[in-house]
Parts: sequence; structure tokens; C-alpha cells
Amino acid sequence: MAWELNHKIQVNGTLVPNAFIDEHMAKASGEYVKVYLYLLRHQGEAADAGTVAEALHYTEGDVIRAVSYWEKAGVLEVQEEKVPAASLSESDTYMTGKKKDKVNLPADDDDFTQLLYIAQKYMNKIFTRRECEIFAYLYGELKLPAELLEYLVEFCVQNGHTSIRYMETVAINWHKKGIATVEEAKGYTAGFHKDAFAVMKAFGLNDRRPAAAERQFIESWFRDYGFTREVVLEACNRTIKSTHTPSFNYADKILTEWKKAGVKNLSDVEDLDMIRQSQEKGKSQEKRGEGKRADSRRGNRFHNFEQSATDYDSLMMEKVRARMKE
Repeated sequence: MAWELNHKIQVNGTLVPNAFIDEHMAKASGEYVKVYLYLLRHQGEAADAGTVAEALHYTEGDVIRAVSYWEKAGVLEVQEEKVPAASLSESDTYMTGKKKDKVNLPADDDDFTQLLYIAQKYMNKIFTRRECEIFAYLYGELKLPAELLEYLVEFCVQNGHTSIRYMETVAINWHKKGIATVEEAKGYTAGFHKDAFAVMKAFGLNDRRPAAAERQFIESWFRDYGFTREVVLEACNRTIKSTHTPSFNYADKILTEWKKAGVKNLSDVEDLDMIRQSQEKGKSQEKRGEGKRADSRRGNRFHNFEQSATDYDSLMMEKVRARMKE
């Protein structure tokens, strides 16, 4: 049977070089391939990261990394002057506190130069020498990969943090936790986003993202204090019950006291509650007996109760201390 076909799609196509398919396509990620094909389709037109990102539903950081990848692979040539790596040499130093650490980094390190280029492009600024030295410390001394630091910049900027000092703090925290790849960092930040969402939901604020000050509180509770989500949410629930309004300051006071007491989980919180209830009951009984005339028999009974309550408190404190040591 013979067919007579009318093609609905007119031939107005984009030619993909065979060399790209044969030598490069299999090695690259799908995101990078899509960026390349989009740029190939629009070659000769003015292109920027924002336009490409919007068209492909990517972030600008995704696009910048893809262009950088193809540029390094020799597939694309970006007609834009790169910002040099501030001519860092072995004599340059980076200050951490009162200690001087040498930045032993060759000025012609292509990966580091590319890192600075991408970071400055993403942040839409030219780094000072001092800011370059901070990245040199993270890259050269802490040995954090360039790709990880590129993701660090993207992550911080997307969350409203454009301070390089803040980025340095996050990077050092990742280093301490042994995070060495973009995949590990994404997993870690995704976990934090879930924690932050849970806190905002507990406060009835799940229609928006946490503000900068609120985010600092949340980061402190989970990262500095090391509390589990259950413990933090319990503090949030108690805040709402006591103040009838979402108060990060009030919740922080609760969690600070729990941190001082050595709380690690909800069982520790329950133990502290029992101790507090016992102490309050003993004080109430003591006040009730003040100013009253009591015979020796009744006095002995009260003394026995007071001693019993005190012994109970002591036992509970010993129980809590034992749990904290586990």
C-alpha cells in the first residue's frame, strides 16, 4: 500500500553537529545538553542566563554551569571578558581570626578562575581581592571542589544571602560535616528546607518562606543546637499554646533552656516536665502549710511528704542525667 504524506511540520530546523553527538552528548548531563540545544537553536541572537533559565525552567546557576561546561569542553566560545583570579600567588594570605593561613594557590588554576567567573556572574558583581581570598581559602585550604562552591553561591543567593562572609560560614559548616559533592550538599539543604517548612507550618505561616531573621533562628535550632525536628516542633507548639501567636523569640527561649538542660529528644523533655511538676507541687504544699498552726503529728506528716517529694525530684534528676549520658 502506497502512502502519500503531507508533513505538517515545515522544515525550519536546527542542525546539530555530528561531532557533538559522537564525542560530547553521552558524557554530558541532560541539563547541559538541553542548554546547548537551546543556544544552538538561538545562535546569533543575544542570550543571557536569565532568558535561557526561564525558557528551560532552570535556575540561572544551572545555565551558567552548563555554559561553563561546554566552554571548557571546547564546544562553545563565550565572547565575554573573564574576571581574573585576582593574581593570587603563594605570598597571598587569608586571615581567620588571629591566625594567618597561606593561600598556596597558583594564579593560573583554570578551575579556580572559572569558579570566580561563575560566582561573580551569578552575584552580578566584581569581587574585591579580599573576597577572592575567601574563595581561595575554601578552595585551596579546605579543598572544597569548585563545583560544590558554585552550588554554594547559587544556594545562598536563591535564599536571599548575598554576603560572602555568610557563604564562607555555610561552606565551613559543610566541610565540618564532610560534605564534598554537589549531590551531598543538595541532600543536606533539602533536609533543612523540610525542617524550615515544618516550623513555618507549626506556626501557621506555611503560606510564605521564612524571613532572614526567622531563618537564622531555624538554622540555630537545627544546626547549632542539633535538635531533632520533633523537639523543635514541640517548642513551637508550646509557644502557640502560651502566646497564641507565632513567636520565634519565645520558641528560642524554650529551646535555649532545653539545650542548657542537655535535652536530646522528647523523652528528655517529658522527664524535665515531670521534675518541674514535682517541684511546683512541693512548693505549693509548702506555701499551704505556712502560717497555719499544726500539731506535731500533722507536722510530721507534712515533713514526710516534703522529704518524699524531694527524694522524688532527686530520683528524677538522676534519671535525666543517666539519659543524657547515653
